[in-house]
Amino acid sequence: MNVGDRKPLATIAAISALTASMCCLPSVVWVLIAGSSAIVAADQLSNDLYYSWVRFALYALSLCMVIVGLVIYFRTRGICTLDEAKREKRRIVNTSLAVFAASVISYLVWNYVILELVGIALGLPWDHASFWNN
Repeated sequence: MNVGDRKPLATIAAISALTASMCCLPSVVWVLIAGSSAIVAADQLSNDLYYSWVRFALYALSLCMVIVGLVIYFRTRGICTLDEAKREKRRIVNTSLAVFAASVISYLVWNYVILELVGIALGLPWDHASFWNN
């Protein structure tokens, strides 16, 4: 795989991770814009989004984005029919697993380390639920 092939795959993984973290990102952005007056409301928003069906809907949307992104990626690379996909099965499986793993790792680092540290630094009361405190 050459360098030109990695950029679209990294974009798929990054956008997927960003989509999956939309239950916490709006709260951090809200506090960044509104300041400390929005801490309580932003915390309630993140709790409402994270501890409801919305989180799983975001996970499903993120997975769908990875699948659609990979289909588009392989179609632009000339793998359009099932016969071509059977011939390139190893490449398709390896690339798909790599993108899925990169998406999950990016989500975990982005959501549970970066966003959580930024949220705690801004004053959101997330330190009691941090993974390093459990």
